[in-house]
Amino acid sequence: MGIVAGIGVLLPFPFYYLLWTYPQSWVNLCGKGRDPSKVMALVSHFIKLIQFVSLFSVPSFSWPPPLYFWPLFAFGQFLNFRVYQLLGESGTYYGVRFGKNIPWVREFPFGFIKDPQYVGSIMSLVACLSWVPFQYILLWSLGYLFMIHIESAEDVTTRARPLS
Repeated sequence: MGIVAGIGVLLPFPFYYLLWTYPQSWVNLCGKGRDPSKVMALVSHFIKLIQFVSLFSVPSFSWPPPLYFWPLFAFGQFLNFRVYQLLGESGTYYGVRFGKNIPWVREFPFGFIKDPQYVGSIMSLVACLSWVPFQYILLWSLGYLFMIHIESAEDVTTRARPLS
């Protein structure tokens, strides 16, 4: 189950990479009348389900969780929730790459934490270290670090133009 779980954990990152790198191809694939951010969100949620099933195929649960679990997990999920709350679906799911005008956000956690959604996700994963083998947490975290690198390599404000 190890290799299958590893593939499942890494599954979203090639998808994100392709959409970030080739946004016009995604817009074309979605076709007229379909919001590419909404379609990306739907596909991402399905892939995330596969990712969680893969991760939950390898843990060994024990109760209660270690003391570090609750604050790390709660703050990580708070960051994820807050990013989604501030950016909305289009801002979270590459709307700027698909030609949407997404306003620049400066409210917390933006401006205080670089890449708060990815940092929050990594914090939530680290919180699960007592249950999930280290290599899966590492793989998933490396996927987020890879996307941080890819997304920070380009100033998206210069790319926020309509893609037909």
